[in-house]
Amino acid sequence: MKKISPFSLRASMALLTLCSAAAVVAAPDAGVMGQVQQQKEPLLATLKELVSIESGSGDREGLDRISQLIGDRLQALGGTVEFIEPDAGMYRMHETPAKVGRMVRATFKGSGSKKILLIAHMDTVYLKGMLARQPFRIDGNRAYGPGIGDDKAGIAVILHTLGILKALKFTDYGTLTVLINGDEEIGTPAARALLAKLGAEHDLVMSHEGSPMASDQLSLATAGIAAVTLKVTGRASHAGAAPENGRNAIYELSHQLLQTRDFSDPSIGLKMNWTMISGGTNRNVIPAEATAAADVRVIRVSDYDGLETRLRETIKKQLIADTKLELTFERRRPPLESTPAAVQVGERAKQIYAELGKTLKVDAKVQGGGTDAAFAAANTRSPVLERFGLLSFGAHSNDNEYILIDSIEPRLYLATRMIMDFSRGLVQ
Repeated sequence: MKKISPFSLRASMALLTLCSAAAVVAAPDAGVMGQVQQQKEPLLATLKELVSIESGSGDREGLDRISQLIGDRLQALGGTVEFIEPDAGMYRMHETPAKVGRMVRATFKGSGSKKILLIAHMDTVYLKGMLARQPFRIDGNRAYGPGIGDDKAGIAVILHTLGILKALKFTDYGTLTVLINGDEEIGTPAARALLAKLGAEHDLVMSHEGSPMASDQLSLATAGIAAVTLKVTGRASHAGAAPENGRNAIYELSHQLLQTRDFSDPSIGLKMNWTMISGGTNRNVIPAEATAAADVRVIRVSDYDGLETRLRETIKKQLIADTKLELTFERRRPPLESTPAAVQVGERAKQIYAELGKTLKVDAKVQGGGTDAAFAAANTRSPVLERFGLLSFGAHSNDNEYILIDSIEPRLYLATRMIMDFSRGLVQ
């Protein structure tokens, strides 16, 4: 018998280990991938249609047009579609427009048991008329346009994922629900209650905001956002002849801002920063009114209560008697908090992406911006994951918002396979 050297044995074992590791990563599903590749150019055409309709949060005419387009597309894919108008009970904030965009809901019934909710938003931050200066265009690997990444690409991914499922005749889910709202960029005053209700009724929520261009990722956690407004009412008087008869609202407001300037707490991810201030009417008049606004970010819902209580107690310590203080604490968005169920789904997403030879980051670190996914997660411990949209850059910028075209195929593959695998019980 030929003697095997220790080196040869180690080399053989290493090769066996390498082959075994390679076998763990499955090849892409050929049927799904074939459909994904066919959807790339149609998805770009859909993006052009969506971007070419201006749909700022305050543009009800534009929002009606784009919602009709989305509703028609969902109906053509086999969904039962309804348009949901904002009701009188919506959560109004200080800048909520008189007319808020309606929602589009579509329901697809399958033969299985799992209920999956797909969400995105059609409103943008852009003012009417900006489209003429920055129409949809393609430049190399980039497709540009106002709102293209935030969040019209998310809508396009949903529509074309549904198209792939239809082409594959896949109906192993119980219910697929799509909700596209028209008020995300103004704090979701109308859609928040329905998002929370639907989130509690479904087994999985996939939210389709875009992924940052520099990091191909899904997010399991995002910050909660609140807005604080502090208004001081004093008494006007002649600044030169009788300043002592006035009650200077600016002095009192300044005192309050200094009292509360250190309310951020990095150890728990709490951020509060005064960002706007106004007051007075004339140089020679003691100001009777002054107002300041603060931006608040939290990573735990419970931190809202503690901060609001601390603010209300602190402002009782006034500098100037006879001034009146009015504090408004708007809970604009709850945080999205990571759950064990979301982590498990995220691990499956990594495996799906690995089939394409790509690495997906599934991040439980809190992201700075708020998300509608947090409303969907408010009353459930079922998995809620964010950033199923395309890789993008420049959200809310004047002329530089774009998506990466080469992210279309991997992202469509990820979304389609996630729905299929979850429906079949391959991930809980």
